Amino acid sequence: MRRLAAAAALAALLGGAAACGDDGDTKTVARTTSVEVVPPPSSDDGGGDQPAGFDPRAIYERESPGVVTVLSAGFGGDPSAGGLGSGFVVSGDGEIATNAHVVTQGEGRSIREAGKVYVRFPDGNQVQAEVKGFDPFSDVALLKVDPAGLRLRPLPLGTAGSAQVGEPVAAIGSPFGEEQSLTTGVVSATGRSIESLTGFQTSGAIQTDASINSGNSGGPLLDAQGRVLGINSQIRTRSGESSGVGFAVPVDVVKRSLDQLRRDGKVRYGYLGVSTKAVYPQLADEFDLGTDKGAWVQEVVRGGPADDAGLRAGGDQRRFQEDTWLVGGDVIVAVDGRELQRDTDLGVELLRHLPGTTVKLTIVRDGRRKEVPVKLGTRPLESPQG
Repeated sequence: MRRLAAAAALAALLGGAAACGDDGDTKTVARTTSVEVVPPPSSDDGGGDQPAGFDPRAIYERESPGVVTVLSAGFGGDPSAGGLGSGFVVSGDGEIATNAHVVTQGEGRSIREAGKVYVRFPDGNQVQAEVKGFDPFSDVALLKVDPAGLRLRPLPLGTAGSAQVGEPVAAIGSPFGEEQSLTTGVVSATGRSIESLTGFQTSGAIQTDASINSGNSGGPLLDAQGRVLGINSQIRTRSGESSGVGFAVPVDVVKRSLDQLRRDGKVRYGYLGVSTKAVYPQLADEFDLGTDKGAWVQEVVRGGPADDAGLRAGGDQRRFQEDTWLVGGDVIVAVDGRELQRDTDLGVELLRHLPGTTVKLTIVRDGRRKEVPVKLGTRPLESPQG
């Protein structure tokens, strides 16, 4: 397992956790063999003591053939350096999704890709994989294997927006190298911000109490229908083992990453160049903000898109409820007319836009609402200081 500022490496969105991956040539199947894409088996309701409609046994039977173990080796020319994680098939032509930290080491500009990556399927077959690209901001990687002779079971991708707190979920992966392991739990929370391999955070993460441990990284978090809700990525722990607080990169973010990696082999994110804190009613009353929700701008990166557009940063330091606030800055309350319910929504909204696009921010300044157009820049690998 590798650690960062708290995750197998995952930190200021607009700008502890622990990653769940563990710290010889292999034969591949002959190309002359045809590809077999395995359809999901039909299943009847199981039940047991699980919530109505949630049948872990049926989910496992149907989806586990599409979950793989990912092994990486040869970082920076060191053949002894390697890692182990999980992944899952996303297409019948050999595409596999996993976490970026499973096939890389380091953070920011120091990220290094593994020299060799192997994928081991549930039937024991192990083949070498190509890293088509990885997204260090959302901790997603796209692998490609030669599909010849492989039984491929692509997992259906769901929608993270459908995840509800209390909803039952299942995780399949290789904790501590114990392949094809199933754990169950519930969605504990949604809309979390988690650390990334860069100086920015990943927004919209799903929190779960399903047991996630070292080696689970890259495996799927599944809903009651067996659809992927996210990629299991990190845990919050003091012991290094599961404490019931795990996080998955939301599948909507995963889809965005995979689409760009297929097309370009890399990802681009729009960049605003601010740091913010969440507004809440008592805070709004204390500082007369003129709105009781939104993202209160604390710092603006000099020369960044927000600075060029004239967004105002906070100035004077004030203490309130045991926290320090830079007062006087704008409060961002909407992006392109979409109201922010919490400050993390700002990052989610910006994910919809590529560099070079112009977004319309609605801000509250001195108690008055106004609209400010901002042309987004390209997010750097490390977060600049304001």
